[in-house]
Amino acid sequence: MKTIAKSLLAAAAAITIAAPALAAGDCAGMKVTVGTEGAYPPFNSIDENGKLVGFDVDISNALCDEAGMTCTFVTQDWDGIIPGLQAKKYDAIIASMSITPKRMEVVDFTNKYYNTPAKFIAAKGAGFDVSPEGLAGKVVGVQRATIHEDFLRGEFPDVEVRNYATQDEANADLVSGRVDLVMADSVALLDGFLNTPDGEGFEFVGPDYSNPKYHGEGAGIAVRKGEDKLRECLNDAIATIRENGVYAQINKQYFDFDVYGAE
Repeated sequence: MKTIAKSLLAAAAAITIAAPALAAGDCAGMKVTVGTEGAYPPFNSIDENGKLVGFDVDISNALCDEAGMTCTFVTQDWDGIIPGLQAKKYDAIIASMSITPKRMEVVDFTNKYYNTPAKFIAAKGAGFDVSPEGLAGKVVGVQRATIHEDFLRGEFPDVEVRNYATQDEANADLVSGRVDLVMADSVALLDGFLNTPDGEGFEFVGPDYSNPKYHGEGAGIAVRKGEDKLRECLNDAIATIRENGVYAQINKQYFDFDVYGAE
């Protein structure tokens, strides 16, 4: 749901896993460092106790458990997250990263582990005509280096795109009136903003957007080019937790619908 730096921060202690391995033991015992953003609720964020939490984190733990891998987490600002992977600061990105052709040029992806559309939000009653022509001249806030920025620049060429380091910063400027709308993943906007006190005066406007050119095939796990063993271990684990009900249990903690999308 997110094109693509600051310092890398440790966000959680090592999590030791002792689960049955997949693929006749090929995955068991692998040590994997997972990079995530820690600033994209409800998918990944830091709670009041400094703990890394969210759907991405719980899915990561479930995948590592299922594959018999030992996993640790680090956080990384979004605009440096792919460079951090390439620099071997971590082995996999599990951070709601959409599988897009542009990103596939530089990293490999697993199959998707969820897929939700993008949307605009604006003040209630603003009455915007949500179309490229209707939003011409309007200021739209978006997290920089994301699929949403690419989509706006490609499909809404006459809007003024204002970039932010995090989605929370974009939302804050919407509240203050510095931007007219924001765009992001619909679930992130709903749970991270609209369902909070700050979001009470705002609403979704316009249609859902799922343009494969920009939004890809859903959110997947990125690994370095050629890391086929890790990618396949994670793919096997994704399929297994979908089948055995673990995915559904995690999904239910965050959402009242299946974020996986169409099979």
